[in-house]
Amino acid sequence: MLSCEQILGLLPHRYPFALVDRVIAHDPGKSAEAIKNVTFNEPQFQGHFPGRPLMPGVLIVEAMAQVGGLIVTQMPDLPKGLFVFAGIDGVRFRRPVVPGDQLRIRCELISIKRKRFGKVRAQATVEGELVCSGELMFSLVD
Repeated sequence: MLSCEQILGLLPHRYPFALVDRVIAHDPGKSAEAIKNVTFNEPQFQGHFPGRPLMPGVLIVEAMAQVGGLIVTQMPDLPKGLFVFAGIDGVRFRRPVVPGDQLRIRCELISIKRKRFGKVRAQATVEGELVCSGELMFSLVD
């Protein structure tokens, strides 16, 4: 397990974009499972949407990418640096995410190419029900 303090030591994201609260399973360089607690006091709910707060899909994908980033940053043979989104494939949203939900995010490394590009398979669930899934690509920024 990784605490929020340990996560902050591995990822560059900070409030309001630090979207991983706890890592509950971790096989460095291979896979990770993490939790994002969705709370009503998060800034996006002020406008998305008044009277019916829904977590924006882009933030669900960003949370999945951050869990994927934890895998990539833990690979010992990769250069240190900033890995950013390079693409997303096959991402589908299955149900809304609302305040009070706990996202459980699982990511698994698919491939690393030339020590600069990575691909992970990601899925997010709430209470065992699939919310979002797809493949996320990363690239090392020079």
